[in-house]
Amino acid sequence: MYLKKSKSNGKTYLSFVQGYRDENGKSKQKTIQKIGYLEDLLSEFDDPITHFKAIAKQKTNEQINEYTIKNISSKTIGDDSKNKNLGYCILKQIYNELGIADILELSQKQSKIQYNLNDIFSMLVYMRVIKPASKKNNFENKDILFEKYDFSLDDVYRSLTILNPLKEKIQKSIWNNTKDKYNRDTSTTYYDCTNYYFEIEYNDEDTYEYNDEGKQVLNQDGSPKILEKGLRKKGVEKNNRTDPIVEMGLLMDASGIPLAYNVFPGNESEKTSLIPIINRTKKDYGFGRTIVVADRGLNTSDNIIKLAGISLEQSLKMNGYVYGQSIRGADKEFKDWVLKGNYTSDIIEDDNGKTVHFIHKSRIYPKKMYVIRDDKGKTAGGNKVRESIIVDQKQMVYYSQKYADKQKRDRDKIINKANDLIKNPQKYNKASSYGVVGYINNLSFVKDTGEVASGSELSINQKKINEESKYDGYYSIVTSEEKLSDIKIRNIYRGLAKIEETFKVTKSGLDSRPVWVSRNDHIQSHFLTCFVSLVIIRILEKTLKNKHSSIKIIKSLRDYISTHIEHDIYIQNFRNDVIKDIEVELNIDLKKKYFTLSEINKILK
Repeated sequence: MYLKKSKSNGKTYLSFVQGYRDENGKSKQKTIQKIGYLEDLLSEFDDPITHFKAIAKQKTNEQINEYTIKNISSKTIGDDSKNKNLGYCILKQIYNELGIADILELSQKQSKIQYNLNDIFSMLVYMRVIKPASKKNNFENKDILFEKYDFSLDDVYRSLTILNPLKEKIQKSIWNNTKDKYNRDTSTTYYDCTNYYFEIEYNDEDTYEYNDEGKQVLNQDGSPKILEKGLRKKGVEKNNRTDPIVEMGLLMDASGIPLAYNVFPGNESEKTSLIPIINRTKKDYGFGRTIVVADRGLNTSDNIIKLAGISLEQSLKMNGYVYGQSIRGADKEFKDWVLKGNYTSDIIEDDNGKTVHFIHKSRIYPKKMYVIRDDKGKTAGGNKVRESIIVDQKQMVYYSQKYADKQKRDRDKIINKANDLIKNPQKYNKASSYGVVGYINNLSFVKDTGEVASGSELSINQKKINEESKYDGYYSIVTSEEKLSDIKIRNIYRGLAKIEETFKVTKSGLDSRPVWVSRNDHIQSHFLTCFVSLVIIRILEKTLKNKHSSIKIIKSLRDYISTHIEHDIYIQNFRNDVIKDIEVELNIDLKKKYFTLSEINKILK
């Protein structure tokens, strides 16, 4: 606030004036208090100008706001009120720590593009948390943020092409800028895969290489050489949808912060995706030995033997593993051992702090594994050579009555569905009978229509049910870490629940699907924005000492809305325990009910 001298009726008039910028950034001023004519004030003050300048200087922002609010107390917020989100200032603070802007600014200079690449990418990251939607919708609603952006929708789509080749640099930058500050622990790492469906009918086609004569270039094995694989391919979708899908593998550190990700076609096996991401992150990030934890779907001989990506003799010394082990799919010797007894019972605490009985046993077992050796050439029949190796493996199995009850309930639902199919086969086809096929004897389908074929007597496969029920409640984990206790193995493996919950956050909290882009490079960049958003939320969750879930944090940031009420004054109507903890841990003052635009800009900086 300052003292303004103006002319009125040929005389000097004094008043207190507050300068501000409106919601469009235009400089304006508002008269806070009229003082009077200078010549009239001379009878009261020796030097009125010096006196009132001192008063103007002493006025605080709080006094100014009180006066402003008093003068607008009778106003109401109409349909033309402008709401903006201030919660993203928290995201921006962490985003600025990740070093992404430096990478994007360098890329922008090298590409000689006119728009600000970091502005676009950061906007997409903030909007993924605050108001997730399509890229077009993000662009159209970007004014919900206080930032002033100068780029077009076409620029947004063009940026996705430029961002794609930078994805691994950005992942590495995030690691380099967070590993020390947030004490990131890679002694144990977690890996899992999920898929994202696309509401399209056909697979993306692969792009093949052709020579100058227009003929396809072939690999050594005679197969066509692929320049780029189509990403959206039909595969095993976990919700039993038939749409093409894209798969994403996510690697996470021991504290639950994502380390890296990869995206691959939906028709490829997730089993082959583990080794490349482990090798890349160890090389790029420079961390040492890690115990890789994954579910039983990734428990393969190749993943165990080649975990370090080097020779058989050295591989098991470089990294460790903790995998889930399928009991029903194991060999007879392993199944017999599971059912033999000789279990130990210990009292431990579950995830809710309650004491439970941990019923378990373990052994060190010489496990014979087979690995395909590319360097050994091929057999006369053209098949790659499989080499066997004996590996000492610690195998642990434990029993849970709660898990047994769940398995029985799940199987009973399938059996009920199987019985209904037997009674009413006309109600089902190959797609709708998913999950029950193995529980029905003589079940087959018409090839062209997928309908249940007639002519065979259908019956429940009781033999399969009896065999499965033997192993209800048993869960097995295998590991290279022979010295780990059974309880430690169990606790390490249970960390996988964090990565499963992370996928739920990406799909339900960040709305990473459906994906409203179709080109390979645009799909890759979409998941890059999702990954960075996820990293920021997980860092914030850790900063808040894991007192609040990711979903609660996301909702709180979305609800922290500022409503424009007069000139440059914004009112905040939301504050909960998450916002209060953010204030303490990130040293940001968000408790004021009224902010001027200049105060908001200071927060954003």
